[in-house]
Amino acid sequence: MKIADSQSKQKPMTTSIPVIDVFAGPGGLGEGFSALGRAKGTPYFKIALSVEKEASAHSTLELRSFFRQFLYDEVPNDYYSFLQGNISKDELFSRHPVQATAAKDETWLDTLGSAGDFNDRLDQKISRVITDHDKWILIGGPPCQAYSIIGRSRNSGKKDYRLEDDARSYLYKEYLRIIARHQPPVFIMENVKGILSSKAHGTLIFTSILADLKNPAAVFPDFNNKESFKYKIFSLVKHPQERPEDSDSTHIHEDYIVRCEFYGIPQSRHRVILLGIREDIALSPPDILKIEDTVCSEDALNGLPKLRSGLSREIDNHEAWRQRITGIASQQWVKNAAEKYGHDFHNYLLAVIKTPLYAHHDRGHDEFICCCPNIDDKLKWWYLDHRMHGVCNHSARSHIFDDIQRYLFASCLAQHTGSSPKLQEFPMELLPNHKNVTSGNFNDRFRVQVRGRPSSTITSHISKDGHYYIHPDPKPA
Repeated sequence: MKIADSQSKQKPMTTSIPVIDVFAGPGGLGEGFSALGRAKGTPYFKIALSVEKEASAHSTLELRSFFRQFLYDEVPNDYYSFLQGNISKDELFSRHPVQATAAKDETWLDTLGSAGDFNDRLDQKISRVITDHDKWILIGGPPCQAYSIIGRSRNSGKKDYRLEDDARSYLYKEYLRIIARHQPPVFIMENVKGILSSKAHGTLIFTSILADLKNPAAVFPDFNNKESFKYKIFSLVKHPQERPEDSDSTHIHEDYIVRCEFYGIPQSRHRVILLGIREDIALSPPDILKIEDTVCSEDALNGLPKLRSGLSREIDNHEAWRQRITGIASQQWVKNAAEKYGHDFHNYLLAVIKTPLYAHHDRGHDEFICCCPNIDDKLKWWYLDHRMHGVCNHSARSHIFDDIQRYLFASCLAQHTGSSPKLQEFPMELLPNHKNVTSGNFNDRFRVQVRGRPSSTITSHISKDGHYYIHPDPKPA
C-alpha cells in the first residue's frame, strides 16, 4: 500500500462533531466516539480536547490523537515502526511535525479543579474549539475511587474517614461547571455502579448529582449566559417512564446501569452512564442500545500467542518452569484428586501437568510481539490492525509457585465443571495462609475467567480481593 505524504494529503474533517473529553484517562470513552465512521472516511465525531492529569494516561491520549490526525488508510509506516520498538516516540513525532503539533494541542496534561487560573484557561480552550459549532458533545468520567466498592472497602479501614470529606466525591462539580458555563447540546457522564449507593450526610450522592445535572445553573448561577438551559437525563438501556404529575422523563437509579456484556463487550463491566440532552433540543427520547449476542472471554484471548507464567522468587526460565509444572504430579493433593474430584478430573489434571505448554514467545513482552494473531471475527474489526504484524502489551506475570499450583487446580476444575471453584472446594494443601481463609468473606478470591462467559472486571492481585484473572486455559498454568 502506498502511504500518502502526511504533510500534503491530510484532509480536514470539518463535518465531524467536536468532542470535549475531561477526566479522560487514557481515552477509552473518546476512542469509541472517534472510531464511529472513521473506517469509511467520514468520522461522525472528532476529539477536539482531552484533559487528563496522569502522565502515562496522557501519553496514550497524545499518541492516539497523533494516529487520528491521518486518514484511516493513510497512517504512516513510522507509526507502526514505533509500536514495534524500532523508533522512539520523539523520532516519530519529529518526522511528522504537523500531526504531532496537532496532537499535543488536542491533549492537555493538567488537573481539573486545580487552583489558580486553570478554569479560565480551560474555558478559553473549550470556547476556541467549539467556535462556529452549534453541535458538540462533552464526555467524561469524574474520578470514581471514592464511589467504587473497592475504594469504599479501603476507605472504611481508615480512621475517621468520611466520604463527605473526600474531595474526590465532589469532582463531578468540575464537570458540572463546564456544563453550566458552556451549555453543551449533549453530554455523556460515566461512573462506577457504586456511585448509586454512596452517601454523604445521610443522602444518596447520586440523587444530588442527577438534580444538579438537570439544572446546572442552580449550582453555578453567576455565569453570564444569555439563557441558562436545563437538561433532560436519559438512560442508554431503558426507555423513560412518564410521570403523570409533570410529564417529565425520569428513571429509577438502576436504569442508568449499562451491563456491557449484553451489548457485545467480552467483559461484565457494569457502569452508570448518563445521557444529558439540553431541554431545548430534547424533543423526544433517544433510542436505546440493542441487546447483542454474548461475546466470551475466549473470543478475545483465542488467537493471541500462548505464554507461560513466570516463576517468582526463584530461577525463572522455560526449562525451570517446565520442571516445576511436571513436578506437580508428585504433590499429595494431585494424588488425592481422583478420590475427591473423580477419576475423569484426575486424568485431565495429570494430562495437563505432564504435557506443559511450549510457549514460543516465552512470557511475552510488555511492548511488542511479532506474530500473526487471529482474533475472533466478532472482535477483529476493533482489535486487529493488519499493518501492525503483531500485538502490543502481551506479557505474563510471575507468581510464587504455591499460587501457580492454585491457578492450575482452579483452571482445571473450572474447565471440568464449568464454574470457578470456591475456597471450600480447594484441597487443604492449596488453601492460602490467610487469617480469613475460612471466614467466607473472600470465598471466591481465586476466580477463573470461565469459558463461555464474559470476563469479570476486578484487577488481579488486589490484596483484599484475590486473584481474579486466572486464565481459562490451564495449559499455560
